[in-house]
Amino acid sequence: MLNPKKCAIIGCGFVGATTAYTLMQSALFSEMVLIDLDRKKAEGEAADLGHGLPFHSPMEIYAGDYSDLADASIVILTAGAGQKPGQSRLDLVRSNTRIFQSIVEKIVAYNQECILLVVTNPVDILTYVTIKVSGFPPSRVIGSGTVLDTARLKYLLGRHLGVDFRNVHSFIIGEHGDSELPVWSDANVSGIDLDSFCESSHRDGSYETLNALFLDVKNSAYRIIENKGATYYAIAEAVRKIVSSILRDENTVLPVSTLVCGHYGLSNVTLSVPCIVGREGIKEILDIPLDERESQLLKGSADKLCSVLDELGLSPLCPAHKI
Repeated sequence: MLNPKKCAIIGCGFVGATTAYTLMQSALFSEMVLIDLDRKKAEGEAADLGHGLPFHSPMEIYAGDYSDLADASIVILTAGAGQKPGQSRLDLVRSNTRIFQSIVEKIVAYNQECILLVVTNPVDILTYVTIKVSGFPPSRVIGSGTVLDTARLKYLLGRHLGVDFRNVHSFIIGEHGDSELPVWSDANVSGIDLDSFCESSHRDGSYETLNALFLDVKNSAYRIIENKGATYYAIAEAVRKIVSSILRDENTVLPVSTLVCGHYGLSNVTLSVPCIVGREGIKEILDIPLDERESQLLKGSADKLCSVLDELGLSPLCPAHKI
């Protein structure tokens, strides 16, 4: 029987350790197990986190192995090779695919009922691999997708418009990577469409300006990696939000990476589109309106990911009747 207050993190690098720290502060769990190929690293992180527990809610944090996953309700996968300066997310695909195949096989040997949350890049490809290897229903395999990219867009757009970025509503969808796209046609500020808001507030809403903001979003990870070697704070917060949506059954709409079988005219690809996320994982994929240009860009993003899946020899996941 699953323990809803227990989670596991596989991989104790920058992202895994920061995610553990963020979840420790969240009070969402009472038990967290850390697993890493380097057992001493996991033990060190668990001890360091544990020493901070007197300032937070009671919790058991420890280094473990795959047998400790048996009753974990959520398993978060952050293991894998890191992205190097100048390296695209898709360049990581072959090495991390091999790593994930081994990890997922070990997970399902002990737990076949949990929700798997994939964070490692390239997250869209690895979400597909995780569904394939685990045999889990796609609703219980979630990629962190463009949740962070969308947050970056809200942050930059809010600063440009001079409003609280929490009042900015827009999505980045598609690949979490170079072919992602912003949905400008549906962007709004607290219900006021973006064009009208820019006109009434005398802000520059030209295509050139908005595209520059988007390019800043798309390239921000590369700049951060160049400056400090890795990104981990913001993605850890994105993971916390996804996990909170699941545990608290919030039914939050988030652009997570999921298997698409017919939505947006696409099939047999995992990429980010708005989904309702709750206790069962992904409850529903939402088909939000896209203009013609956005539809074409999304198809191009899907085609790029499909070509990688084909190169890896991964067979279709969607039922034939859904294609």
